[in-house]
Amino acid sequence: MSRTICVANQKGGVGKTTTSINLAAALAISGQRTLLVDMDPQCNATTGSGNQPVGNHPLIVDKPIRSSIQSPAKHRDGFHLLPGSKSFNDSGVLAVSPKDLRSPSAGDTAAHRMASSDLVMSHLVDGASQYDYVLIDCPPSLGSLTRAALSVADEILMPIQCEYFAMEGLAQMISVIKSVMLERPGQLTFGGIVLTMYDQSLDLTHEVDTEVREFFGEIVFDTVVPRDVKVAESPSHGLCVLDYAPRSRGSRAYTELCMEVLERD
Repeated sequence: MSRTICVANQKGGVGKTTTSINLAAALAISGQRTLLVDMDPQCNATTGSGNQPVGNHPLIVDKPIRSSIQSPAKHRDGFHLLPGSKSFNDSGVLAVSPKDLRSPSAGDTAAHRMASSDLVMSHLVDGASQYDYVLIDCPPSLGSLTRAALSVADEILMPIQCEYFAMEGLAQMISVIKSVMLERPGQLTFGGIVLTMYDQSLDLTHEVDTEVREFFGEIVFDTVVPRDVKVAESPSHGLCVLDYAPRSRGSRAYTELCMEVLERD
C-alpha cells in the first residue's frame, strides 16, 4: 500500500527540502518505488535533484501527472520527481496578476482558482497509487498548498533545526495538523519529527534535543541529521548526498532515517 508523507514546517531553513530529497533517494535505494513532489514555489527540490522548474505545475494541468514525471539527474531506478513551478502560489494555483483580476473574465479566473485546488488534490491521490512512497516537499508556510498536501497525506514528517527558535511557531503548525486530522479522522497521522543540523559539540543542540523529546516523546526519530558540509554542497551538484558523498556523516544519517521510516510502516 502506498504511503504519502508530507514533509512540512512553516519555518524556513530547517532542512525540509534537504530531508525530502535525501529521504526519497534513500527509499529508492532500499527498493521502494518513490515519487518526490515539489510543491514549493522556490523549486529547490527540483533544482536540488538536478532538474529544472516547469512553467505550469503538473498538479494544476488538466492531464495525468504521469506525463510530467521526471527522473532526477542521477538516474536511479524507482526514484521519480514531479517538478515544481515558480508560478505555483500559496493558493494552490497559478498566480493571478492584478490585470487578470480587472479583466471581464475575472469571475472565470476565480472559478478556475477554486477548481484548481480540487485538481491539485485529485492529481496527488492519483499519482500516489503508482508508488510505494510519495514525499511532498511543502512551502515554508501554513497556506493552501501545505493544507492541500496534508489533506491527501497519510502522515506528516516535520524537520526541526537544533537552534534556539526550534519550537517557535510549532503551536500553529500543530493546530493546522489537528484541524486536518479532524476533517479526516484516522487518515492523517504524525509520522515523526527529525532533528536536523545537529552539532554534537554545542550545549544548545543538546538542550533542544532534550526539550523536543520530552515534549513530543516517541514520535521524534532516534536518528539526527548532523551539520555536514557535504549535505550543504550536494544540491549545487544536483545530487542527493547519498550519491555526492556516500561515506559522509549526512549520507549515513539519511540512510538510518530511511530505515526508521520503513520500520514504522
